[in-house]
Amino acid sequence: MLLDVSKIEAFYGASQALFGVDLSVAEGEAVALMGRNGMGKTTTIRAICNMNPPRIGTVRLGGMDLRGKRPHHVARLGIGLVPEGRRCFPNLTVHENLVAAARPGKWTLERVNGLFPRLQERHAQMARSLSGGEQQMLAIGRALMTNPRLLILDEATEGLAPVVRQDIWKAIRRLKADGLSILVVDKTLSELLPVADRCVILENGRSAWSGKAAELTTELQDRYLGV
Repeated sequence: MLLDVSKIEAFYGASQALFGVDLSVAEGEAVALMGRNGMGKTTTIRAICNMNPPRIGTVRLGGMDLRGKRPHHVARLGIGLVPEGRRCFPNLTVHENLVAAARPGKWTLERVNGLFPRLQERHAQMARSLSGGEQQMLAIGRALMTNPRLLILDEATEGLAPVVRQDIWKAIRRLKADGLSILVVDKTLSELLPVADRCVILENGRSAWSGKAAELTTELQDRYLGV
């Protein structure tokens, strides 16, 4: 198992946000992390990356315990994060964003530009001048340039125009076909479920259901994901 998260509990100050979350991602597997708003998805991702380290439980990457490691060390060990809100460096160009944290490996500028041709077209533009969809492409490209073992996407297509969402999902499908391990959060079930091998649903900071994507019935969707 590439990523193994076991019974993690996380807090914001004195307020507990996670109450024993379990999830795993195997090599080459795509896992959907699901749940209504405020159920702990982003907090779980922050805990995995040690941006909000769990006080209880363990997070292992390739068998290595990540407790006590700084977030940039976690990234160097092989986790590439595409955070909610994209968070590109606004005063750097597209090219500068891509190379800022690049590490040697199969993901090069040429390969990222092949995945997202728009980034090549806009390589000299400041990131702040890009559309939301282009910034999301840049955030994914920047994460890939670290040559991660695991790619985490938090709200992969939130707030994007439908045509841009299709471009992003096409890229995610290509990444999965290429064998990259992926943990993805998104609300568009029609696109998310065909990509995911397995799903983990959170409810009130706890793992409420996990199983194969094909086993996520309409009844389960209504129970755990319905508004």
